[in-house]
Amino acid sequence: MLVHLQSVLVILLPLFVGFGFKLPQFMLKILDKLLMILVYVILCLIGMGFAKTPNLSNELSKVATYAIGLFICLAVCNCVVMIWFDRMFFRQHHPFEVNQIKRQKIGVADSVKQLMILFVGILLGRMLPEHHLSSEKLSFYALMLLIFVVGLQMRGYGIALRQVFLNRHGLWLSMWFMVSCAVAGLLFALVLPDVSWTKGLALSSGYGWYSLSGIVMTQAYGATWGSVALLNDLLREFAALVFIPILMRRYPSTAIGIGGAASLDFMLPLIQKSGGLLAVPVAISFGFIVNVVAPFLMVFFSAFSS
Repeated sequence: MLVHLQSVLVILLPLFVGFGFKLPQFMLKILDKLLMILVYVILCLIGMGFAKTPNLSNELSKVATYAIGLFICLAVCNCVVMIWFDRMFFRQHHPFEVNQIKRQKIGVADSVKQLMILFVGILLGRMLPEHHLSSEKLSFYALMLLIFVVGLQMRGYGIALRQVFLNRHGLWLSMWFMVSCAVAGLLFALVLPDVSWTKGLALSSGYGWYSLSGIVMTQAYGATWGSVALLNDLLREFAALVFIPILMRRYPSTAIGIGGAASLDFMLPLIQKSGGLLAVPVAISFGFIVNVVAPFLMVFFSAFSS
């Protein structure tokens, strides 16, 4: 158990170390570019690692089937629980200023680009000799650097821990979101006999942080399940880009929640445009909490499953 706790601390430590440094504003744009480069590097490394999987063509079909199944379980459970949350707490008034906006074509293009980088990694993995393929250590170090940069960004953009954890809307939303994800993970395990309940919970605890979930699940269960977690989180991103503006008018909490961990960064501009400035603190609080909890739960649950 002590070893598993150390693994959790190793993943969380860079986030809080980065949060301890306050950088000048001009460096935040550099960090934004560095973060995107790191995401592309990690996606490529995951693809290269997946390319080493025996019977790759069969595994690709398996990955797609499992990822879509996991995504459906998560989408249904998330929406049911969060729509209930909206109806219970916001019956009489809408908490945000709802705006009419156009669909974010640029965001969709970015998501497609990320998916293409993954396939480039698979192609490179198939083309390069075995000794040129990426190692697990390289992926792990890239992930640690990415989490550190995320911590720097949080502090740089003025996210205060007090603001996050005292935001009741964001706190309650994150709690119900995580409960719904856990139910989805158990449902996924129930449907598939070769998936244990702890494995289902681990897979459903990525919360849309694909660059993290892909590597953690790869280390825990192998490249196939790491790719399942990654593709599932990318599907969440696609769905969020389409449905955030639609849901914001009637179900504001659901609109924020479907973005998962990305509500803190990638989806935040879209949330602000569709929900107004009042939606931003809630999205930041929600996104920060699920970003902190995700690595802990993934490592914790994967430690108890085969």
